[in-house]
Amino acid sequence: MPDISFLRLFFVLLLIVGNVGEANAQMNVLRLRSAKDLHAFFRYTGNDIMLIAGHRGGMVKGFPENSIATFENTLKHTPAFFEIDPRLTKDSVIVLMHDATLDRTTTGTGKLADYTFEELKQIRLKDADGQVTAYSIPTLAEVIEWARGKTILNLDHKDVPLAMTAALIRKHKADAFVMLTVHNPAEARFYLNENQDRMFSTFIKTKKEFEDYEKAGIPFSQLIAYIGPKVKADNQELYALINKKGAMCMISAASSYDKLPSPAGRQAAYKSIVQDGASILETDYPIEAAEAIRDLIKRSSPKKKFFGKL
Repeated sequence: MPDISFLRLFFVLLLIVGNVGEANAQMNVLRLRSAKDLHAFFRYTGNDIMLIAGHRGGMVKGFPENSIATFENTLKHTPAFFEIDPRLTKDSVIVLMHDATLDRTTTGTGKLADYTFEELKQIRLKDADGQVTAYSIPTLAEVIEWARGKTILNLDHKDVPLAMTAALIRKHKADAFVMLTVHNPAEARFYLNENQDRMFSTFIKTKKEFEDYEKAGIPFSQLIAYIGPKVKADNQELYALINKKGAMCMISAASSYDKLPSPAGRQAAYKSIVQDGASILETDYPIEAAEAIRDLIKRSSPKKKFFGKL
C-alpha cells in the first residue's frame, strides 16, 4: 500500500506546479504604437478579427472587477481590451471603481468620494461573489502604465471631468492605447478639440443617434458604436450604416446574455452575436466568450499583426 504521507506530498507538488504554470502563462497582447494604429485596429474592413471587450475586466472567482490582476488573468486566456470605470477620490485622485459607493465591491462602506486615496489603500476589493481578495483599488495612472504595450483601455465617463481625463491621457502619452466612452457628440467634440487623434466608444442605438454623430462631424474612422445589448432585427440597419462609414459595431452582453444561468445558454448567445454581424463582443465573461466563439474567428485577417504574446 502506498505511503499516505508520500501521496499527500505528491499532490501538493502537483498543485504548486499547476499554480506556477498558471502564474507564468504568457499573456495575449495587443501591439499598438501610435494613435494611427489604434484607429486602424478598430476600423471596419469586412475582414476583421472578432474582438472581445472585458466589461470591467471580467468576472472570475478570486478576481475583482476593475483591477490589474483581473486584466492580467483575462489576457492569459484571450486577447481583449477593457472597459473600465474611473472615479474621483476626495483628494481628486482618479481611481477605478464602477459604483459611486464602496459597499458592493470592497471591504469599505459609503461613498468613494468621501475617502482620500491614502484612506482607500486600507480597503480591499471583493470578487463578484463578495469574497474579499488581497487586491486594492488601483489608480487610473498605474493602470495606464500597466496597459502600455499590452492592451487597450476604454474609459467610461462617471464623475471625472472631461478636461481632467484628457489631461491624464496627455500626461502619460497614452493616445495609442486609451479610448474614451462618450455619451453624445458634444463630449466627443470636446475631446477632439483638445486632441484630434482621440478614439471613442459611442452610444449609437438608433438611426437618429447615427445621424447626430454624422451631423456633428465626428469622424467614424475614430469610433466604435455600441448598438445595444441584444441580437435583434433592427441591428441590421445599424450595421449597414455604421460599417459603411468604416466603424465597428459592438453588442454588450453584460446586461443581457451574461445573465443567462447556464454556460450552454451563454455560449449559444455569444455565438449569435458574432453571427448577427457585430465586430465586438463586450462581456463580463471574456474568457468564457472567447472560448465559445473560437471557431468563428477569422484567421487570415491582416489585423493579425496587432496580436502577440508577452
